[in-house]
Amino acid sequence: MTKLISSARDAVAAITSGSSIAIGGVGLDGVPSALVDALCNSAVEDLEIISNQTAFDDKGFGRLLADGRVRRMVSPYQGRGIAFPRQHLAGLEVELIQQDVLSERLRAGGSGIAAFFTSTGVSARVADGRLPSKHETAGGVAAGRPLKETRTFCGTEYVLERGITVDFALVRAWKGDRHGNLVYREADRAFNSLCALSAGVRIAEVEELVEPDDMQVGPVHTPGILINHVFALAPRSEVR
Repeated sequence: MTKLISSARDAVAAITSGSSIAIGGVGLDGVPSALVDALCNSAVEDLEIISNQTAFDDKGFGRLLADGRVRRMVSPYQGRGIAFPRQHLAGLEVELIQQDVLSERLRAGGSGIAAFFTSTGVSARVADGRLPSKHETAGGVAAGRPLKETRTFCGTEYVLERGITVDFALVRAWKGDRHGNLVYREADRAFNSLCALSAGVRIAEVEELVEPDDMQVGPVHTPGILINHVFALAPRSEVR
């Protein structure tokens, strides 16, 4: 059964306002740019975005931030533009999270693990409730992060982190077939594969669309059973 979608706009058409979306990529590498651009060109708003991607004002989902269409952001980094801090001070809810914890929370959520204990972040502001998550429009703190549960195992203190699950994932792969089997290039595998694992509906854009038999050579990083829709950046006739 083919999972090919003819356009990026059609691929993201099922995403509605209020959805939670995990977006793959590290910085601006491995970002599903065509799918994100299609999302930016839609009318959806009130979104929750989970991503390790850097938020630039004019790249990636930065346009969604600048337009005030993101309700909540979960990320290890605020980005280099001005839209993110401005929106945060204007009421955008932000959960800053360590990169390794974000990875494990996505993996845990996608694996059916509700929560786990980690030594990362113990006694830090992200765990002890001192870090603001939301500001009032006047600049004051509207909400802080809740105090996280801690527990000691074998003399070492750990903090409880919850698994992340989302409504949709947008990911980018180097190669893929019409069944949704994906192969990522180098470091692009990291967050793209984890975002795909954590979502209810997974949408992939692929740089090279290949025949299913060609995917048998080498490892498949994300199996087709996890992918719902595939958008090929290049038509099949243009691929060797």
